[in-house]
Order: sequence, then structure tokens, then C-alpha cells
Amino acid sequence: MSNELVYQALEEGEGIFNLVPNFVPRRFGEAGFRLRLHPDDYYPFGLKRGAIKERWFSSVVNVINGDDAPENEGLSYVALHSDTNKRFLFKEAVEVLGAKLIGKELFQEYGTWPMFAKFFDYKTPLFHHIHLMQHHADLVGKMAKPEAYYFPYQLNNYPGEFPVTYFGFDASVNLDEIKERLLQFEETDNRITELSRAFRIQLGTGWYVPAGVVHAPGSYLTYEPQWNSDVNAVVENVVAADHYPYDFLVENCPEDKKHDIDFILSLIDWEKNTDPEFRKHYFRPPLHSAGQNGVFEEKWITYGNEYIAAKELTIEPGKTVSVKDHSAYGCIVIQGHGKFGIYDAEAAQVIRFGQMTSDEFFVSEEKAKSGVVISNHSKYEPMVILKHFVSNQDVPKA
Repeated sequence: MSNELVYQALEEGEGIFNLVPNFVPRRFGEAGFRLRLHPDDYYPFGLKRGAIKERWFSSVVNVINGDDAPENEGLSYVALHSDTNKRFLFKEAVEVLGAKLIGKELFQEYGTWPMFAKFFDYKTPLFHHIHLMQHHADLVGKMAKPEAYYFPYQLNNYPGEFPVTYFGFDASVNLDEIKERLLQFEETDNRITELSRAFRIQLGTGWYVPAGVVHAPGSYLTYEPQWNSDVNAVVENVVAADHYPYDFLVENCPEDKKHDIDFILSLIDWEKNTDPEFRKHYFRPPLHSAGQNGVFEEKWITYGNEYIAAKELTIEPGKTVSVKDHSAYGCIVIQGHGKFGIYDAEAAQVIRFGQMTSDEFFVSEEKAKSGVVISNHSKYEPMVILKHFVSNQDVPKA
């Protein structure tokens, strides 16, 4: 990869990159088949590595996915002229362009693009698990992982087997009860969600999940903006007939702490997990951001935290708008077709693995501030785009 190629792509794209679809297999769970990937292409790496269950956006981090994962799995690529034969890592573009791409403020504070987003798509529920808080992540040289959820109508034509998400633990539960369940991890089904609380998933809404909060996501396809990390501790050992070994609980603990039950319990932010007003503090209904009647509407769908933010932009049929934002962002078109800056843009319907699409983009800070001209070329259908950011001064406080 040459630096000239990176600069050429930014210049010819007028401040916007077209990104290559970035699909990720997982060994656990059952695929939901809502990622718009061709039905024949869900096992491109063989059965051993599992089906494709996630698509990552604007990513500069590797997925933690076993010893047989390819070197760059999880990393996003940029395609020059939308040609996958002329591509380079988005991570390299951030390194080469720095503040010119993501803005001076972000580059000075983080030295990189510090968040990404994904679709995760499971027919079955996921295990109850925790993402490490920063002081625990520091012990293993990683980053904390706060994250958010949004459940788009466009990608959820069926609910899966368990459209309910568990968060934290009931306020009546004490730490000794959790300890007892974790000590059963290698012996029997610990049924730890018996101590949790659950909410039925409501499409068109979302949640914020701080690091240290235990959660077991339900079976709708989920749009997840998150911090730059892929680090967790799984506290539930039997889910939807899948069995999880002890390593899933302690793989991100220091070697000398892997059998220290008190250390493992310390991964739980007890105050947040047992908050009796959890829904009040962390449920995220959409909030109006901007709009013009009959032309477009923009809603905040991730907000109320210091790390990550996201919007849903809807442009009505036949309309063109210039949309400005405070900072650089990645985005994915989930409905409709038209133009996004200089690019043709369209929501993908059936993607062959390895095929280029015109549904994912990254917008530089300069271009975001000056405005991206977006046109909906449909006569009848709205054009809908999900946009993911680092939290900034424009984001509502919740």
C-alpha cells in the first residue's frame, strides 16, 4: 500500500471513502441470515470457523476469534474507485492521513479512530457476558468496551428464537448468589439469567450498555456502535444448547487471576448492574435531531454517553439534502438507493462473499462539516442511512 493511493482515494472521493463489506464468522450461536449475504456464502472459511454472524463497519481493530483467524480479520478496507483490487486497510488510511481524515481533536486525543460499529445477527440468544472496564482491560493490554444497541426495522423481518435481552441483575440479588453460580461454571448449567432482568426488544429503539454491565442480547439483528475493543468475560455456560468452556469466562483475565473468583466477580460493576432504574438510565428511544417536513428526518439513536453516538437519517423519495455533522463518521445504507456525495449508493439486497457494494462509507471531518449531498432516486421508497460517530458536543446527554 502506498501513501499516494490513500491520498488519491480521499481526493477523488471528495472526502469520502467507499468501504468493502467486512463479514466476520463466529463459532458460537446460530446465524440469523439477515445480513443480506447470499445464503450459499455463510461458511466461506469452512464449518470449523462457524457461520458469518456479524458485519463490521469502519473498523481499525482485529476480531478476537481464535488462533485460526486470518491476520486482518475484523479490519475494514477502503476500495479506490470501488475496486476491491485497489484496496487498502482503513487502519492504514487513519495512520497516513491522521487529523486530515478524523479531525485534529480526535487524532490528538486517541491517535486513531477509536470506535466502530457492527451488525450482529443471531437466530438464538447470546450468552450473559461482560465487557471489561478500563482498569481491568489495562491488566491485559486492551481497551474497555462500552457499546450501544439499535434495532432497525429494515433488517428484522423475523424476531429469531428469543427476542428478549437480559441486562445486569435484579436489585434484590446479592454478590454471594452470583459467586455461587460462577463456581458452577465447569460443573453444571449455572442458569445465571435466573438472577437477571429481561426486556422484550422493541424495534426502532435501542440501549446503552456501559462496560462492566452484564448482558445477554436477544435474537433480533442489532446495529451496535461500540468502542475499539473485542474483549469480554462470559458468565453463562449453557445457552440454546451450546456449551461454553471455562476459558470463555477467563480468557481476558491475567494468568494468575483465572481461578481467582473474587477477581472475576470484580469485573462486574455492581452499582450499575443492580440499578433499580436501569431502564430509565440506559434505554434509548430515538430523539429528533434535524429535519424538514416531507424532505428528510434525522434522529439520534445512540446518545447519552461520553464514548459513542449514532444517527438514523431518512430521506424521502425524490429528495436531495445537504447533511452536516460535527465530526467524521462511518455509515451504512440500509434502505433505498441514490447518491452519497460523488458515489452511487444503494442498500445491498444479496451480497456474494468478497463482492464490493455501494452501501458503506466513511466521511472525513472536513467533509462532514461542509456537508454531504445525498439524493434519494426512488419514486416511492425512503432512503435510510445509519451513521456512527465518536461522541461529540452535539450529542444529547440523555
